[in-house]
Amino acid sequence: MPYEFQLLRRVEFSDTDMAGIMHFSNFFRFMEAAETAFMRSLGFSVVLSRCGLEVCLPRVHAECDYALPLHFEDEVLVHLLVEKKGARTLSYQFRFIRQNESPAPEVARGRLVAVCAARQDSGALKSVPLPEELSNKIQPAPAALLGAGPAARRLSASTTPKSAPPHTPTSSGRSDRKPV
Repeated sequence: MPYEFQLLRRVEFSDTDMAGIMHFSNFFRFMEAAETAFMRSLGFSVVLSRCGLEVCLPRVHAECDYALPLHFEDEVLVHLLVEKKGARTLSYQFRFIRQNESPAPEVARGRLVAVCAARQDSGALKSVPLPEELSNKIQPAPAALLGAGPAARRLSASTTPKSAPPHTPTSSGRSDRKPV
């Protein structure tokens, strides 16, 4: 059963900002493209109703941490891993690996969580179990692949200042930093 998928993309000029760096929002577009291709590889569409399944997979969480920039014409491998398959949810981890240098560095890591939902007569969405047809074709990636290997440590080290102050709340009571 599949738990991973890889998609090679090239950073287009329209993906970049005025500094020539891929705009942060486009990492989310690349994640969506990898998920769409993954679903196609399983014989599904991300629009599950096109496959006769009257459910959808709205996102309930999305995040991305950036370590190094991508530039126009960089080739990037988007590596999707199924992080978790719950009764009603799918969580994906995405690793962005720049291909046009050696060794190929991980430049960012993202995560999406989708919940399986059905539209009610009122129009509201209600979470429902993943359809068996889909659930039977997906499994979570092995923990060793998901764990904090060398790439994750490099990513973490490059995004956290070495002299970062301790985790402190702001005046609003919210944290100004994520705990490390």
